Amino acid sequence: MSDKKPLLVKCPRCGAEVVWGEQSPHRPFCSERCRNQDFIGWAKEEHRIGGDTSYDDLLSDDLSKQ
Repeated sequence: MSDKKPLLVKCPRCGAEVVWGEQSPHRPFCSERCRNQDFIGWAKEEHRIGGDTSYDDLLSDDLSKQ
């Protein structure tokens, strides 16, 4: 018998607790709805990953050559 507690994480969309395991197929999200809402946010460019924008001009020249 194991006294190991399941790992709980917070849903990045709504903050609900989610068990990190096979019983939570949408992990780290609590549901398919939260997962889809997050995806839509990325598609609409509502989310951003921070970074150094000084490389944007340098790399944009590479895109125009393709």
